[in-house]
Amino acid sequence: MINKDFNSILELLETFNTEQVCIDHLEKLRWNSRVVSPFDYTSTVYKCKRNQYRCRNTGRYFNVKTDTLFDNTKIALNKWFVAIWLVTSHKKGIASLKLSKDIGVTQKTAWFMLQRIRNCFDCENENELNGEVEIDESFLGGKNKNRHADKKVENSQSRSTKDKTPVLGMVERSGKITAMQVEKYIGRKINSRNSEIC
Repeated sequence: MINKDFNSILELLETFNTEQVCIDHLEKLRWNSRVVSPFDYTSTVYKCKRNQYRCRNTGRYFNVKTDTLFDNTKIALNKWFVAIWLVTSHKKGIASLKLSKDIGVTQKTAWFMLQRIRNCFDCENENELNGEVEIDESFLGGKNKNRHADKKVENSQSRSTKDKTPVLGMVERSGKITAMQVEKYIGRKINSRNSEIC
């Protein structure tokens, strides 16, 4: 089992240099030498070819990627690992276009990967944040003045929710981070240059 922090993408790629190394690592992390069927936890599991397994009770086939963020994708696992490393290394996140260039996939594929990674993190961030927490809000949607004439929205200012989505972000000091869409923005300015410490 590989259990270490990586200081660079090169170091990560040197460690996970083949798909089989990535699969072996995931199997160790997920099952720790005792494979469990995702369809029936009580079932006996048979090992098949090409890293596949079969659940005896249901007769269904699965692998280590089943029911994970890697499920039903043909993207190489080392590209997934690099994407996760990049997302968790950048506090402000990473754009799908930048990610697509970094790992050699299309922008559409990079966007799909980011959505899965973010959804996975959302599941983990249901717990409360502790200690000192910084809060900030942002409005996503671009500037109205930069839009084509037929795309402009009348009476839309910088903080208008007519054409922008308000998003609230929270981060622990040297800890977890979470963000969520705000359904209703009440227009209250947050103190201290749009941020405060709770």
